[in-house]
Amino acid sequence: MKAMILAAGRGERMRPLTDACPKPLLKVRGRPLIAWHILNLVRAGITEIVINHSHLGHMLEEALDDGSQFGARIVYSHEPTPLETAGGIANALHLLGDAPFVALSGDIYAPYFDFTQVFDALPDKDAIGQPLALDQRDIAWLYLTPNPWHNIEGDFGLNMYTLSNEGDPKWNFGNIGVYRPEMFDGIQPGEFVKFGPLMRKFIAQGHVGGEIYNGPWVNVGTVAQLEELNAPMAKRMGA
Repeated sequence: MKAMILAAGRGERMRPLTDACPKPLLKVRGRPLIAWHILNLVRAGITEIVINHSHLGHMLEEALDDGSQFGARIVYSHEPTPLETAGGIANALHLLGDAPFVALSGDIYAPYFDFTQVFDALPDKDAIGQPLALDQRDIAWLYLTPNPWHNIEGDFGLNMYTLSNEGDPKWNFGNIGVYRPEMFDGIQPGEFVKFGPLMRKFIAQGHVGGEIYNGPWVNVGTVAQLEELNAPMAKRMGA
């Protein structure tokens, strides 16, 4: 399985830090955010990684190079203008191949996420080894988290590992998912396409599964969040 790390965002809320550094290269506990992901992917045996970039993308390439320092093979998908999540993935499909792949945001902090679990997320066969009909296969599998303070109402409902656009409670999308390439059929390379409406379409059709991830997870969206993650433990606990 291949992985794609989404790293093309401008990081406006992280300015002025992101005026001189791509957001995924900002450090948490002494390590760039994106490096946490790369190391965890490699630990799970996922060594072929695609990274899209736009703002200050050359700095990502200089820092990560071809990935050999991590035991990975990294290739890049440059976007002169950011294409949003769905557009960025579609633009890189020629690098991802025809099999399901895992994609995740480069600016989340999930240091203990176990990527070995993604291999079985989108099976082509049922529990007794019989091929699933195409209309019975999930096209995506999303990892959800308890709702953080900045998304208290959540994004999607979950019932027996099937996502819904409605429902109570709703859970936060953790920006980690496994996708079949055909989910992005019809999106042309270089086209600007947002992820949310596309995902909600397939959820409404009953073709998106998911599960709850309860491990440490932070969408690092502000300078204050970054400072809190890097604070000494006693200070983070309010001592």
